[in-house]
Amino acid sequence: MKSPSKSTLICLTLTAFNIPASAQPASPEGMYRTHAQNYKDMVLATCIASAYKHSDNVGTDAGSSVTALREWANYDWEISPEKPRELIENYLARDYTNPLVEPEIKGVRFDLLKCLDLYHSKELDTQTKKAVINPTHTDVQDYKQP
Repeated sequence: MKSPSKSTLICLTLTAFNIPASAQPASPEGMYRTHAQNYKDMVLATCIASAYKHSDNVGTDAGSSVTALREWANYDWEISPEKPRELIENYLARDYTNPLVEPEIKGVRFDLLKCLDLYHSKELDTQTKKAVINPTHTDVQDYKQP
């Protein structure tokens, strides 16, 4: 005979995967992330938008995400406003090749992989430390209603 607690646990586990849409977040969560994280997310989104600018759907969505992230990342434009773009251009210019993939898929460029490498790079960490104001703060903290 199964114990009631075991049956309850199984039931709760099975229903946990059936979460109604209304329980899902209804808006982006960037305002709850730190300024430093939003800055890095903005650079990643800009890299993706640049990498896929010729694809209407991806480029438009990524570009819109960049605009939202700019609102949530408190950083100093005066320090070096072009630095994110320079980092992105440098990473997207890298020549990543994979001899196993090239014969099967012509023209593969691994642009998303380059953007991920940029996202995890020491260069972006250094730039984030230079540019971001109050890196551990969130947008919600900075603009709390009294």
